[in-house]
Amino acid sequence: MQHTWMENLALLIGRIFMACLFFLAGLGKLYNYEGTQIYMEIMSVPGSLLPFVLILELAGALAIALGIFVRPIALVLAVFCVLAAIFFHFDFSQRIEFSMFMKNLGLAGGLLFLFATGPGNWRLLNRELKP
Repeated sequence: MQHTWMENLALLIGRIFMACLFFLAGLGKLYNYEGTQIYMEIMSVPGSLLPFVLILELAGALAIALGIFVRPIALVLAVFCVLAAIFFHFDFSQRIEFSMFMKNLGLAGGLLFLFATGPGNWRLLNRELKP
């Protein structure tokens, strides 16, 4: 699908903004690896899943920013955001947790839009996988 110049710009900037969020979150987990594992286990999520989370956040962020395999990665990240909201931010008695829950759902919604529209025409590879 061909997009206008403005649509391509919006898709590129949107991809970069989303990628920054996931990349910085992944770096934070990487730099505090042991603490992140402990936190995951406190929240009843196996700490052994952390390497997969890091790969998803870091590699997924780079792929989305570059426009590589955007549709499948956006779909996986959308599911990841919903699961993270449920497992880590479901305590609505705390206002910050409710805000984080809604942030994750909003991000999942944006990723679903990216899944539906694709990366736009400004991407590293000039082809994409269709769902």
